[in-house]
Amino acid sequence: MLLAMALLHAYLWFRLVRGTTRPGRARRWLTLLTVLLAVLPVAAVLLRRTPLPEGVTTPLDWVGYTWLGLAFYAFLAVLVTEPIRLAARLLGRRDRAQVPVADRATSTGATSTGATATDARPQAAGAPDPVSRRLFLARTLAVGAGAVALGTAGTGVVLANSAPVVRRVPIRIPRLDPALAGLRIVTFSDGHLSSTYGGRRFERVVETVNAQRPDVVAIVGDLVDGEVDQLREDVAPLADLVSEQGVFFVTGNHEYFVDTTAWLRHLPTLGVEVLRNERVELRRGGAAVDLAGIDDRTAAASGVPGHGADLDAALDGRDDARPVVLMAHQPVQVEQARAAGVDLQLSGHTHGGQLWPFDYAVLLDQPAVEGLSRQGDTQLYVTAGAGYWGPPMRVGARPEVTVIELQPGEVP
Repeated sequence: MLLAMALLHAYLWFRLVRGTTRPGRARRWLTLLTVLLAVLPVAAVLLRRTPLPEGVTTPLDWVGYTWLGLAFYAFLAVLVTEPIRLAARLLGRRDRAQVPVADRATSTGATSTGATATDARPQAAGAPDPVSRRLFLARTLAVGAGAVALGTAGTGVVLANSAPVVRRVPIRIPRLDPALAGLRIVTFSDGHLSSTYGGRRFERVVETVNAQRPDVVAIVGDLVDGEVDQLREDVAPLADLVSEQGVFFVTGNHEYFVDTTAWLRHLPTLGVEVLRNERVELRRGGAAVDLAGIDDRTAAASGVPGHGADLDAALDGRDDARPVVLMAHQPVQVEQARAAGVDLQLSGHTHGGQLWPFDYAVLLDQPAVEGLSRQGDTQLYVTAGAGYWGPPMRVGARPEVTVIELQPGEVP
């Protein structure tokens, strides 16, 4: 992270400070500001789990992470201007190459008599010198890039803190008993309750879920980014969830960055059943479908005793003729699901990329970024999540709550 921050801010300094100013006081102050801004996101991460009071860490989180998102889009916007800079440089070289030989000889003679190199360059009367032209171009591009970055990041902040969209996804499962047609599994993930997300925004997520009249609620991990004592009030709206057949939760990787055991004790007090490598039956009359849940793929390496994804344990002893829906935080866990004959896996983790174009990077580690896909005979649905991690913004990935409606029939 330190290396990434250093490289990001070094590039921004080179283009937005050094490239737009002359040596002097302004450049020194802007350089100091750049260093300070580079430190803020790092400090927000490193100081999160220290004894510092929330009155210190919360403003630091807001400022540090917001700047990180803005800096990222400033980097992209400035990067896009590089072809313009290159074209300007090539045109400048061409113009100098077209200076008549006699003028060049005059310039050489002028230089030999003691005039400066700048004075010796031939230029039209009243035309700005090359340094001024370069500064004008650099400042124009910097203002344009800054406006684009600020507009993009600002839009991302608004979208990340807006009400989640509701996506309705009918999914056909060949082995599903017709009596279960229309069974609604309302799912969301990645609430990432923290110092910068919670309160009314999370209450709105719960209200959105309840408005869908769910038969089942499936929360597929990364609910929290803090300890129980810090987030007790923020997570309390979970107790208001209303579901015909229960509210279920599986761990994500971020549950292992905090006191996992404390959270897994607290969630049942809110009416949330934690599925740890186990399953439950969802019934309607005499028909049934299994809902299984497994630990996150990082659980085994977390150091929490007894934790680790174990799909075999979750499916052990079940009726193989009955369809099974699996809750697994990371989409990549579908590799095991496919081998085990799981009909449908519900996942999160990706945030839909959260900040475009990170969705392309997600594909380096996960088989899908968001939406419904087929992985062999197993269908995979990846929700874009309800909250955010890091920068309090979403660009190209709205927060969402998904209504999965099961239907019998062959997969299209």
